[in-house]
Amino acid sequence: MSFKKIKKILAKSIPLWAVILIVLNSVLYTGIIQYYLSQKQLQLNFLELSKSTKDPEELVNILKQEVLPPDGFRTVVSWGNIGKQLIESGVISEEKYKKIFTDNTNGGDYMKYLEEESGDYMVINEKNAHFMVNTLWALGLVNKSDVLTKGQMQKDPKQTANFASTGGWTLGKKDAMSYYSSKVIIPLTQDQQDLVTKIAGNVYRPCCGNNTAFPDCNHGMAALGYIQLAVSKGLPEDQIYKDLLAFNSFWFPQTYVEMAAYFNKEGIDWKKVDAKLALSQEYSSATGAQRIKQSVQDIPSFQNKGGSCGA
Repeated sequence: MSFKKIKKILAKSIPLWAVILIVLNSVLYTGIIQYYLSQKQLQLNFLELSKSTKDPEELVNILKQEVLPPDGFRTVVSWGNIGKQLIESGVISEEKYKKIFTDNTNGGDYMKYLEEESGDYMVINEKNAHFMVNTLWALGLVNKSDVLTKGQMQKDPKQTANFASTGGWTLGKKDAMSYYSSKVIIPLTQDQQDLVTKIAGNVYRPCCGNNTAFPDCNHGMAALGYIQLAVSKGLPEDQIYKDLLAFNSFWFPQTYVEMAAYFNKEGIDWKKVDAKLALSQEYSSATGAQRIKQSVQDIPSFQNKGGSCGA
């Protein structure tokens, strides 16, 4: 081909659609390559941990130790007279509680915190998880709160009594709505009420798609109770998120061990995970938890195991 012909071809303008197609293909290929490389890196990070273990079961046990420490998780919030006030208000029937929490294998040894004032710090572990979710549930239900009186729980007042967190509470001396936001167990200023609402809006649980500002289930109401207590004690926000992540972990153990595996694959140790991020809609809502579950199905010990909503 002569130089004259080549020059003539180059002189012709390239159609706009062709330019756009070239650019789009370039972006697409770049995205595919980046995704492939990121997935490869996730697998390499996980393999590094796998090399130090004998089998997948041992790997899962290591993660469980991090997420669910055998000695439990201790907060810096003391019981004070909260338990006594819950009994005195009637939201907790001591008689009904004693039928459920009978010994130290199911939280029975924590009944003492409902009977007398104590400076002991609140602790959650595998044995008392049920006791803690019920007791904090009662606290969230009875304490006067903007979340309960001004939030989504009151969007349709006729339905307020029908949520799992209200209609499902049967451990009081009367029906749940007799206690709903009825007593100042934890005094809060308006600024503190606003902070409670803010934090609650950032905290999700794997049993549904709602945040704690819409506490329509027992875990949501329990989280609300703890947030109010922690805010009243002046705890920093980041510590409150860490505490709530620990509570959620013992209430939904399978979900958060899976989450620990997910972050491990990203090269992040569970202790270094941002608690606020872990509790966000992206990770701790029902859809977020399902996404995490699907991403760790390549780990044999997690296959065909679902999380539980019961505490």
